Amino acid sequence: MSAAVLAAAPPRPAHRDPQVLRWLGAYTASTVGDSVYYLALSWAAVSSGSPARAGLVMAVSAVPRALLLLFGGVIADRLGPRRVVLVSDTVRCLVTLGLAAVLLAASPGLWLLTAVALVFGAVDAVFLPAVGALPPRIAAHDQLARVQGLRGLAHRMGSVL
Repeated sequence: MSAAVLAAAPPRPAHRDPQVLRWLGAYTASTVGDSVYYLALSWAAVSSGSPARAGLVMAVSAVPRALLLLFGGVIADRLGPRRVVLVSDTVRCLVTLGLAAVLLAASPGLWLLTAVALVFGAVDAVFLPAVGALPPRIAAHDQLARVQGLRGLAHRMGSVL
């Protein structure tokens, strides 16, 4: 056999790798969910009072994210980013669905919106470092720039949708 026959097939480019495409699809769906969550949360806060309440609720969401982001990275390193992404995104989805159910049933008070924002912000602090750590684990080193570019595109498209 010749060396050409024995040589391994070249790796698939990132945009054709099924593992990368599954991750991008899930990441895009998560980004769409984030957009829906932030829109619903701010709409509910404005509906229950004033635009100042919306600002307060959104700020409350950002505080745990900012304070816990470094710890989220440690958790992702210790438990593995895939596991952390799956668990944290599931919790974020459940929080969003719970908020939707409450919004359909009644007009929530400021305290409930603030509690939801705190929980989502804390879980987001774990999700963000974990999702950022996944590309090197699912793509070859020479494909990382392409995967990060696709991730940026998915984030922007998910935000628009």
